[in-house]
Amino acid sequence: MSHDSIKDWPRSERPRELLLDKGPDYVSDAGLVAILLRTGTPGNDAVSLSRHLLNHFNGLRGLLQATKKDLKTIKGLGPAKIAQLLAVTELVKRQLKEKLINRVKVHGPEDVAEYLSLSMANLKEEVFKVIYLNNANMILSAEILFKGTVNQSVAYPREIIKRAFELNASGIIFAHNHPSGESNPSKQDIALTRKLADACRTVDLTPLDHIIITPNGHFSFKENNMFE
Repeated sequence: MSHDSIKDWPRSERPRELLLDKGPDYVSDAGLVAILLRTGTPGNDAVSLSRHLLNHFNGLRGLLQATKKDLKTIKGLGPAKIAQLLAVTELVKRQLKEKLINRVKVHGPEDVAEYLSLSMANLKEEVFKVIYLNNANMILSAEILFKGTVNQSVAYPREIIKRAFELNASGIIFAHNHPSGESNPSKQDIALTRKLADACRTVDLTPLDHIIITPNGHFSFKENNMFE
């Protein structure tokens, strides 16, 4: 016999009780989301709703990248549940950023790709982010400096270098997103990268990489031998 309420389940199967009795490692992804949502919808308990969300967004990663607009398309998700999910997503982003700043020594794009993907992959407009590093390749700051279509505006080098001096940075990683999902750089991306790298080198700033973030993955200029 099926029940609409998780309260009717045996204690050993209820996500919240399982988490408290045995620990979070024993709870499924759907169970953890259900604990967050607290309640389901008419005819569906919180776990069933959570499974639907995970299937719809292709797992936890997709759910954490979902926007308010994306979540509003799901039947049964009202303002309260949407706010809960968006709050958790923002907490994860901030935790990843906090973990990076002054704590992670960057050796390659894989060290920043998770944070960049979570914070940029599903944005609907292009943004240009700059990661500033000290001379030990520790991250000092990660900041969105520009929004809108990435182009060769003369403001890019000036603003990027000005901020680098304020932070006393010695290295820079550029990053921007492609909402279209195309990870390969355009001719404009390549030209802009060369222009920014040349400008940085003239003031003894070391350009380390340019990473393009998409919903389908990322592209590293450095990994593809396009960052000289």
